Amino acid sequence: MKILVCITHVPDTTSKIRFTDDNKQLDKAGVQFIIGPYDDYALARAVELKEQTGGSITVINVGEKETEPTLRKALAIGADEAIRVDAFPQDAVFVARQIAHLAKEGAYDLILMGRESIDFNGGMVHGMVGELLGIPSISPVMKLEIDGRTAKMSREIEGGKEFISVDLPVIAGCQEPIAEWKIPNMRGIMSARSKPLNAVAPVEATSNTAVESYSLPPAKEAVKLVNTVEELVDLLKNEAKIL
Repeated sequence: MKILVCITHVPDTTSKIRFTDDNKQLDKAGVQFIIGPYDDYALARAVELKEQTGGSITVINVGEKETEPTLRKALAIGADEAIRVDAFPQDAVFVARQIAHLAKEGAYDLILMGRESIDFNGGMVHGMVGELLGIPSISPVMKLEIDGRTAKMSREIEGGKEFISVDLPVIAGCQEPIAEWKIPNMRGIMSARSKPLNAVAPVEATSNTAVESYSLPPAKEAVKLVNTVEELVDLLKNEAKIL
């Protein structure tokens, strides 16, 4: 089975975010970048499936050269090869077109990615890739098993759980608890150095959006220390006005 795992190169959630260029660009100075946490779940499940059924794992990222350490980490975790589309990920449509083009060329049986990235939180790419390839796209996926040429998945929906069976090929937007994150060991880190990481030119694709500006969320207001229940009720009634 050929598995394609799409990974994002995103700031660590503990990083302090700042903007430059009149709030139109992320200031990357001092920012630690990681594999998107939801993509980490997708990669971990891909490694488990490879161990169970055999096959190969290719990871792909749309990004410039600075994303290669992130791809090398994915190789250390268990991917067999990596592809970097040498382009700035302008928006979801642009990224989806790059992935769809290479996925079609590679004839993959299973395409896994996170349910969303943690920088823009759009959650759109998997659906767009599915539409471009004409194959099913399911998200969020919390459990995934492969039985021959059938993918069996489950996810939480409002009021319960949904169980889905679909023929391969299929795209899954993954989240916990589909698998546990895998930490690369020394053997994986050493072997990653010799695994192929290929930079390819992007296909022509129009970007449909442009950033006007970024802004940080408002600073948290100071908290009030309440000593009695009566004082709390009074504040909720007369200041917060929620009672």
